[in-house]
Amino acid sequence: MKKIYALALLIGATCATPALAGPVHKHHVASHRRPHATIQIGTASWYGRRRAGLLTANGERFDPEAMTCAHRTLPFGSMVKVTDIASGKHVSLKVNDRGPYVSGRIVDLSEGAARELGVGNGGLMIVRVEVVSVAQPEESG
Repeated sequence: MKKIYALALLIGATCATPALAGPVHKHHVASHRRPHATIQIGTASWYGRRRAGLLTANGERFDPEAMTCAHRTLPFGSMVKVTDIASGKHVSLKVNDRGPYVSGRIVDLSEGAARELGVGNGGLMIVRVEVVSVAQPEESG
């Protein structure tokens, strides 16, 4: 009986924990009252010229040179500071799209943002994403 109770508690605790994009890090903060993680650390990718002019999820035309990014859950118009862990370079970006849709990635950067951070030929980097401001629904486009 104790084993069943312990298993039920473990399953219940797992179900009650909010799902977070990317790997959990000691600075990764989330709660039911604050549904968006304040800081995430994980893999970033970028997208560029092939999507130029296409509509982003918030209805804007994608500009590969704009300082924008795609995030799975932050409201459109939210601002984030993205820092390359290896170099310490950082950029401020506006969330205007959804993604990334590849497992294990936490943010998709515009080509211009990736270039500012110094992304290499591999196209991936480990970054810290820090929420600067969360847009209110009426601001989110």
